[in-house]
Amino acid sequence: MAISQAMCTSFKKELLEGVHNFKNSGGNTFNLALYTSSASLGASTTAYTTSNEASGTNYTAKGASLTRVDPTTSSTTAFTDFADLTFSNATVTANGCMIFNDSASGDPAVCILAFGGDKTSTAGDFTIQFPTADASNAIIRIA
Repeated sequence: MAISQAMCTSFKKELLEGVHNFKNSGGNTFNLALYTSSASLGASTTAYTTSNEASGTNYTAKGASLTRVDPTTSSTTAFTDFADLTFSNATVTANGCMIFNDSASGDPAVCILAFGGDKTSTAGDFTIQFPTADASNAIIRIA
């Protein structure tokens, strides 16, 4: 089993179908869920799953909701991003995470992020730090 970093293929199709709305005002709620090294996640992942989701103190199933950065453009690239997310005072180990649309039917997957190994917090902050929200680095970019 492995977690492979990828934009989910189903997400790309769902963008064309209008399933996902990233606008801050009136947009969908996107969550980030943590997964163990036993998870099998990647480009073919289509929806949130509880299979091999991390568990621990101050971490609950479906993770936590993300704060979106309104979509914008720079030159020929459109992009959006999220504010950093912290699970406070958490005792949890994760090997990767999934961002998914908690507002849409079936909790469709957006992307999978691989941490490159297990990351652990013990009664401390477990923080997901997102890259700079710009055309070269934002977590979701369409060039």
